[in-house]
Amino acid sequence: MNVFVVGAVNRQLEELIHASGARTTSLPLDALSGLATQQALQADVVVVDLRDRSGVPAGVALLKRQQPSLGVVIVASSLDPVLMLEAMRAGVTEFVTEPVSANELGAAIDRVLAQQPARDPGQVVAFLGGKGGVGTTTLAVNVATAIAKSAPSSTLLIDLNVGSGDAALFVGAEPRFSVADALENINRLDDSFLRSLVGRTKFGLDLLASSDRGMVGPVDVRAVRSLIDCAARHYPCVVLDVPRSDPSMLDALELATTIVVVANQELSTVRGASRMAAALRQRYGRDRVSVVVSRYDSVAEIGRKEIERVMGGPIVQVFPSDYRLALGAMNVGRPLVLDNHNKLAASFASFARVLTTSAQSEPAAEPERPGGLFGRFRA
Repeated sequence: MNVFVVGAVNRQLEELIHASGARTTSLPLDALSGLATQQALQADVVVVDLRDRSGVPAGVALLKRQQPSLGVVIVASSLDPVLMLEAMRAGVTEFVTEPVSANELGAAIDRVLAQQPARDPGQVVAFLGGKGGVGTTTLAVNVATAIAKSAPSSTLLIDLNVGSGDAALFVGAEPRFSVADALENINRLDDSFLRSLVGRTKFGLDLLASSDRGMVGPVDVRAVRSLIDCAARHYPCVVLDVPRSDPSMLDALELATTIVVVANQELSTVRGASRMAAALRQRYGRDRVSVVVSRYDSVAEIGRKEIERVMGGPIVQVFPSDYRLALGAMNVGRPLVLDNHNKLAASFASFARVLTTSAQSEPAAEPERPGGLFGRFRA
């Protein structure tokens, strides 16, 4: 849960809210008007501290008019009838007075949360490689980072390579907890527990990383589904880095709104990606499966048109080959898309926009190439 604490006279309110497992963002009172106009406000509740004021700021009424479903709690020094009447006229129904306790504040927050309409599940984008080593993690990390840039903590990247993933290295994180902790404690998984496991990167992307250890026994597909479901209910966007070799992971993608199969221009990878895309389309529906090409070389023998024929559909995005840049970014733990000064980073940002706007652009035309290799795809 994200709680914005506005106009706090000290850190008491933040400490009381932290004790419940929620996150806080502290803002000055004059930020209320700005919050009212945000189209994607990343707050579940706003707590307004009026203990050193005698009136309700106009920004509170504006916030409730523009964000009517948002829960607002006012904290005051006493039950001042005039202040309470102003708060009610502004649309605020929860009023907490000193001495403020964790139980009283928590109960007020719970009441305004209970009045909010249920949220639609967030977007879930799953990335799978047609073969190992095609740059799936690079793509997942950079696309997730690009989406998170516009709204910090709106996007969660889950590394489903339970004991062998590298997403944390790509973002320079050293998380305390991992996806293994979530899957092994799936019966405890709720919003508070999930957020206690998630690590936040310094550029706004939230991460549930791979573990340094393997899990005891096989991964339970029901646990993976529950994890994805919980994440989608609490994040506007969830990005999954999915291992292609684990059937339990491939069987847990019912909630994925988009499944992205990553290929490159190597013959065996194209064949593998074609089989994977066909199987996923049969199971989850053709419209939910997209194919992209990483490390794309416009003069390679296997061209875009040839790959599309094998895949039975369009390539929605190609990502230019720049291995040196990608390797350098991974080694310093800073996603390329944060410094959008090259074609590869620009292609990551472009694909993130396609995903978030659901605008599947028609691919650019490419001249036909002579036959020869295409016949080998059918072997």
